[in-house]
This record gives sequence, structure tokens and C-alpha cells, in this order.
Amino acid sequence: MPSYIDPHIHMVSRTTDDYKRMALAGCVMVSEPAFWAGFDRSGPEGFRDYFRQLTGFERNRAKLYGIEHKTWLCINAKEAENVSLSREVIKLIPEFLDEPSVLGIGEIGLNKNTKNEATVFRDHLDLAARTQELILVHTPHLADKYQGTRMILDMLRDDTRLKPERVCIDHVEEHTIRPALDAGHWVGMTLYPITKCTPARAADMIEIYGTERVMVNSAGDWGHSDPLAVPELIFELRARGHGEALIRKVVYENPLTFFAQCPRFQFTPRTAALSESRSAT
Repeated sequence: MPSYIDPHIHMVSRTTDDYKRMALAGCVMVSEPAFWAGFDRSGPEGFRDYFRQLTGFERNRAKLYGIEHKTWLCINAKEAENVSLSREVIKLIPEFLDEPSVLGIGEIGLNKNTKNEATVFRDHLDLAARTQELILVHTPHLADKYQGTRMILDMLRDDTRLKPERVCIDHVEEHTIRPALDAGHWVGMTLYPITKCTPARAADMIEIYGTERVMVNSAGDWGHSDPLAVPELIFELRARGHGEALIRKVVYENPLTFFAQCPRFQFTPRTAALSESRSAT
């Protein structure tokens, strides 16, 4: 199994055994966006503790299995209906932006496409623009996805401080991938058993739209999800006769290229680290 990166997975909701299984399957890095806790947190201090967990404990837990852990910070769209709380949380984020594992602001976006969610989304965009951070965007589920994606693309376009190539539109499906790519953004396809995308559908989209600015992820969380979904896509692409170069680009090189736009981002591939270690001896 080739090395791969899962650019969107919520490891705080996974067991340590999942890190081991992912490492055995070839995972060398995960990227964990800030997420809903399964319930609405009661105040901003809960988010401060959560950000500490993401930038400290979770990073160290991943290291035990040779996996680099990167993260994104925000208040998730599910809690963004509370604008006053959201603005208090957004004020906390700059405290953590110097942490070496932080990639940027995310996963921000829309849940039910409400006015309040749009207000908080724009507040996040303003922070990202002022601090020159990468952005990871959550697009809504099922019936709300197309309208919400169009709203998101419009708001991104309206903020002229933002460079499209520094934004990833995640959870794209067949009806939303083209508008996001045409706008100049990166896209993420989520391999989720029920509400998002199967490996076969993701492979279809790769065959139609190519591999430029395209990533795949599991978005594994505490719900019905699979932390080994990216290897499932690798299996699907191989079964269709695609070569190792195409597979490596989608599951390894593309995430590195997107993440490298963050000036804090550092990563030493295992082969390079092993070579340096041998040279030192």
C-alpha cells in the first residue's frame, strides 16, 4: 500500500487503534479540522480547551504511530447560528495560529444556509484574510448542498483579499465539483458511507475532471464513517487500471501541495528521514 494522507478526519472521535490501523495501511499524515462536538458547547472556554486538544494532545497521540497531525481552527457551521458566541470563539483563534501544526481556518461554511451562518462565515473569512491563512470549507449536506455551495462561492469571490487557490471546498459531489474548480479553488471529495461520496463515485469524478486541485478524505468522526476510506479509493482506482503515479498524486502529492502554501507547514517524508538517519550514522 502506498503512503497516503487523509486531509480531513476528526481523530478526537476515533480510538488510538484507528491510528494504528491507518499507519499499517500507509497513512503518514492527517489533517483535522475543528468540528462540532456532538452537542453545542456552552461558552468560548470550551473551544479554547478544544483548540488545546487539537494542537497538543492529538498531535502527540498521532506521533506514537508515525503519523503527522495537522489541524484547522474555527467554530463549526453547526454552532454558527449563535453569532455572539461565534465571534467570541473567533477572537480566540489568533492565540493558536503560531502553533506549528495549524494549517489555517476551517472547517468553516454553511449547514442550513441561514443568514447567521453566512455572517459567521464572512467573519472567519475576514480573519483568514487579515492573517493570510489557508481556508478549509464545509459545504452543506444533501438537499442544501448546491444552494449552499453557490452561496459560499459567491462570498469567497466577493472578498477580493482571498486567493482562490488558498481555499479548499470540501465535500464536493457530482453537482458541485465543477463550480468550485472553475472558481479556482481546490476541492475535497469525502468518502462517506451514507451522506456523501462512495469510492466508486469519487473515481468517476477523477476520471471526468482529472487530478488537478483534487483531494480525497474520509471525514471520519463518531458517526458511521470509515477511517480507512482513502485506501478504499486506492483499491478502486487500481481495480480500474489507473497507474501508481495518478494515485500518488491524488492521495499524497496534492495534499502536500495545498498544505505547503501555509508558511508553518513542515513535513519530512519517512524515506527522507530514514536516509538522513543512515547518513548520520
